[in-house]
Amino acid sequence: MKVLLIITRSDTVGGAQVHVKDLAFFLQNHGHEVLVITGEKGPFNDFLNSFSINSTACEYFKQSINPWLDWQTLWFIVETIRQLQPDIVATHSSKAGILGRLAAKITNIPCVFTAHGWAFTDGIPEPNRSVYEVIEKWVEPITDKVICVSENDRQIALKAGMSADKLVMIHYGIEDVPHHLRSSHQSNDTVRILMVARFDAQKDYATLIKAFKSIENAQLELLGSGPKLEEIKTMVSQMNMTDRVNFRGFCSNVSEMLPQGDIFTLITNWEGFPYAIIEAMRAEMPIIASQVGGVAESVIDGITGYCVPRGDVETLRNRLEKLVNDAQLRREMGIQGRQKYEAELTLEQMCTKTLNIYQDVIHRRQLKAK
Repeated sequence: MKVLLIITRSDTVGGAQVHVKDLAFFLQNHGHEVLVITGEKGPFNDFLNSFSINSTACEYFKQSINPWLDWQTLWFIVETIRQLQPDIVATHSSKAGILGRLAAKITNIPCVFTAHGWAFTDGIPEPNRSVYEVIEKWVEPITDKVICVSENDRQIALKAGMSADKLVMIHYGIEDVPHHLRSSHQSNDTVRILMVARFDAQKDYATLIKAFKSIENAQLELLGSGPKLEEIKTMVSQMNMTDRVNFRGFCSNVSEMLPQGDIFTLITNWEGFPYAIIEAMRAEMPIIASQVGGVAESVIDGITGYCVPRGDVETLRNRLEKLVNDAQLRREMGIQGRQKYEAELTLEQMCTKTLNIYQDVIHRRQLKAK
């Protein structure tokens, strides 16, 4: 089977990019031919190359809407399809999902779209939210199947009027790590609270820092980079917290950093089904996260960690204090999270389910053609 995977951004290696890499690597290891189309060449292309995964970058392919560049990108994808002759096109992220599905329609190739969190979910500002809802509903009829990465996203799609027959839910899954990369659950005098996320409008670092201000016997470790980094650094300085909040910069070895922490947090404005939370569960860490998107499908409140309302400083402070002051609770929640990972969120489970969808879509198209 030949598979063409398409994703917009190549300037970063976030959850959606790791997902595409994992799928491509799995497919290749099972004897399938894979090519990945990305936006203009970036670190993600090098990342793919390190796993011997072929990719091609389109210089016109941008995240923002630009009719002229989008038209050129569409025809780049069409020409790539005509040259490769894939059995299926699998698109990822909103922009790639739209242009990829149009190109698949033009070339009459089966197409699956994976929604890594809808671009019209709660928390995304207007007018983008309404614009993308209209566009997604417009291209849904030319899609063979839509994979939602959380049940929450599937329900959003149903509410928007998309066909239930085309929607399927497959949670992310990730590869396991050696035992030494799990939390040691040591009772340290200073508890380390970690957050691994990009500094941008999606991530609510401000709420986390406000909640952390009165927490004693703890250090806040922030791993990531992005356009709002300096703004958050200034906030920390103005609140006289520079000795308790550490900015560690972009992290390429998250799995090695997680065991050095005691509590994992992901405080955000919107999400799909965050990879970072699964990584923390795999590392046997207790988690405190904003209850947005599909977060509550991985963080079971009171069992594997705590879900807190978006922007709720007081509840977040309460949950942080509770875990900082109770080492046994941290250990119990971490173990429960690890068990949930092993039972439901492994890479093999996700890739096998996704491959089955691809094969079913191809088979149904073949039957229609007869």
